[in-house]
Amino acid sequence: MSNGQASTPPPAVHAEGVVKRFGPTVALDQVGITVAVGDSHALVGRNGAGKSTLVSVLTGLHAPDAGRVAFNGEPAPAPGDTAAWQARVACVYQKSMVVPELTVAENLFLNRFERGRIRWSRLRADARDLLAEYGVDVDPATRAADLTVEQGQFVEIARALSFGARFIILDEPTAQLDAAGIERLFTKLRELQQQGVAFLFISHHLQEVYDLCSTVTVYRDARHILTAPVAELGKADLVAAMTGEAAQAATTWHAKSSPAQQPAEPAAGDTVLRAEGLALDGVFQPIDFAVRAGEVLGLAGATASGNTALGETLVGLRKATGGSASVDGRGVRPGSVPHALNAGIGYVPEDRHRQGLVLGRSVAENATLTVTDQLGPYGTVLPSRTRTFAQRMIDSLDIKTSGPAQPVSDLSGGNQQKVVIARALARDPRVLVAIRPTAGVDVKSKDALLGVVRGVADRGDAAVIVSDELDDLRVCDRVIALFHGRVIAEFGSGWTDRDLVSAMEGLPAGAGGDKGAEE
Repeated sequence: MSNGQASTPPPAVHAEGVVKRFGPTVALDQVGITVAVGDSHALVGRNGAGKSTLVSVLTGLHAPDAGRVAFNGEPAPAPGDTAAWQARVACVYQKSMVVPELTVAENLFLNRFERGRIRWSRLRADARDLLAEYGVDVDPATRAADLTVEQGQFVEIARALSFGARFIILDEPTAQLDAAGIERLFTKLRELQQQGVAFLFISHHLQEVYDLCSTVTVYRDARHILTAPVAELGKADLVAAMTGEAAQAATTWHAKSSPAQQPAEPAAGDTVLRAEGLALDGVFQPIDFAVRAGEVLGLAGATASGNTALGETLVGLRKATGGSASVDGRGVRPGSVPHALNAGIGYVPEDRHRQGLVLGRSVAENATLTVTDQLGPYGTVLPSRTRTFAQRMIDSLDIKTSGPAQPVSDLSGGNQQKVVIARALARDPRVLVAIRPTAGVDVKSKDALLGVVRGVADRGDAAVIVSDELDDLRVCDRVIALFHGRVIAEFGSGWTDRDLVSAMEGLPAGAGGDKGAEE
């Protein structure tokens, strides 16, 4: 420029007037978004707002019916030109895209093998270098199916970044990561931003928007609602923009916080679930706790804390190496899912896509998997009885679906999670164990799902929430915090974010916590 100032580079991506229809459904209605070079831009909105459709347009999976998309000032590549799209944009999706039967190294370089004979030692060495660059401690020879949720997420992020694109979409990348894993991810993203890489960050965890992003765009009902600097938009206003409703002072599902509101201490006979000396060698140390009728207990902790393994031990997915668990005074056989189910334990798994749903089946089939013995005589399953049973669950949990026969894969994330919970509740369990029950769902669905968990306790049964999400844990009457396999603190419902997070990170308990968490 003649004044000597450097010109402002064109945005990493600019979309305007984008329209996308699927039959009679308008998925995007004249929307747009602009992400500057080196910016971290959040896109938020409830399920069905149009976020996923925009991602499909920005990555070349769908051509818009109207509007235009440009990368760095140049028109988007032609539809079907995969190499050109990959040179401009990469995406890490919420649902894992790795091939489970291939190794980590094979997944990282899938479709990028050199012509001719593959040198496997060189492939593994290249994979090890790539993983090390992004701080991922995973053996390249490990099968993807054997990875933890956190490891799988990091492998996907490393693969997406390795294409060298300067614009990267992150679709719920932290949904299955603990606090330390999220911080590692954010640190790397900030480093890449300094190198001019731009990010479109999609997350239902609004605090992450404030922690990472400088700009936020809100979609609602397939329309653009607002774009604003994050620092100038309060959380209540952000939620109001997403929902179209006035901000609420508090949600309806949170646990009582005033000691004066707490119910009287129940009698010992009101104990529903009890663990005595329950232990799993190398994962968590002997632990004692009881959950009473009408109570929701939280088991808080990061991935390495052992809280998830503890939840999976309670439901029989893991076999305890010591101690015992009982429901209403009757022992639960260690390591037996059928026995735990028959004892009255319902289970909501951590990852609905891998553990919770049969995606090729209908809503009705998924919701009734645990009660097939009730759907017909002599071991048969009557379709009419299945539909009737499923419709009751759909109505009671307000699952947004066209009917019991709709494929569960067609539902939004929040409604898929409701189907998983419906299956867990189908046998009227005495205690519900839910592991990260709101992972990857929007604000409104989160409230509804936690309301269902709260309702289990309110009807006189008990619930256990295993999570490191503070919003999940606010529904709890008590929270036990674990760190590296041992109980570090216990909190009543009046805990502060600072004290609970400190406990989950292994710091000394604050004013709200009591060491030991003993009965």
